[in-house]
Amino acid sequence: MDISIIPIGNSKGIRLSKTILEKYNITDKVELILEKGYIILKPKSEPRSGWETAFKKMHENGDDQLLIDDAFEDEDLEEWI
Repeated sequence: MDISIIPIGNSKGIRLSKTILEKYNITDKVELILEKGYIILKPKSEPRSGWETAFKKMHENGDDQLLIDDAFEDEDLEEWI
């Protein structure tokens, strides 16, 4: 696929089609990788994005209870102090 280099202010850039953006899940940022004569654009993901909102909603619904006890009954924590 050939694409043109376009002027953007004092710089130059490329324009990606909506189809490409959707297919590769590119939203706000990409990671630019320079490797052996190639320029690679990789979608930038934030794995924990939205967790804060989800945790607040869980708390409001009472879904944030421990499923497993925090410590074993026979655990001796004194040796770690």
